[in-house]
Amino acid sequence: MLAELKKNSEQRMQKTLETLKNDLSKIRTGRAHIGLLDHVQVDYYGSMVPVNQVANVTLGDARTINVQPYEKSMISAVEKAIRDGDLGLNPATNGDVIRVPMPMLTEERRRDLTKVVRGEGENAKVAVRNIRRDSNDALKKLLKDKEISEDDERRSQDEIQKLTDKYVAEIDKMLQLKEADLMAV
Repeated sequence: MLAELKKNSEQRMQKTLETLKNDLSKIRTGRAHIGLLDHVQVDYYGSMVPVNQVANVTLGDARTINVQPYEKSMISAVEKAIRDGDLGLNPATNGDVIRVPMPMLTEERRRDLTKVVRGEGENAKVAVRNIRRDSNDALKKLLKDKEISEDDERRSQDEIQKLTDKYVAEIDKMLQLKEADLMAV
């Protein structure tokens, strides 16, 4: 029962870490990466689908994403979807390839993005601490119902605290890397 509780807590903390990693990947730096367009939706014959399902998305160079729609008729729809997305990108069509240059980030914009990154990190830390609280509440309930001893409860709480510390440290490390990436010119 205790092992299951700890395992469940660790899985939930790992999911929080993966969610943070996914959220941080959407915050763009000056460099191009194909994951940037993952959440851009294109109107494909009446249904909204991600751009990577209607086009081949590749890196042209460090600052350019190339998007080549599978159907020529989709070029204008894909270009419009990228332009209208919330990324502030300005695609240009060159034959049957859409080139998406990444604009340079200003110092002020970099600082704003750093604040956003810190906010995301704080949200992840709060989520990890909430998981710790839920686990400790479950332990107290087990103790109250006399299903575990006080020693087992205290030992389990210590283990859950160590898990929490480990995941908070990983979150801090991810934030440091992302902030360094953002502030690099």
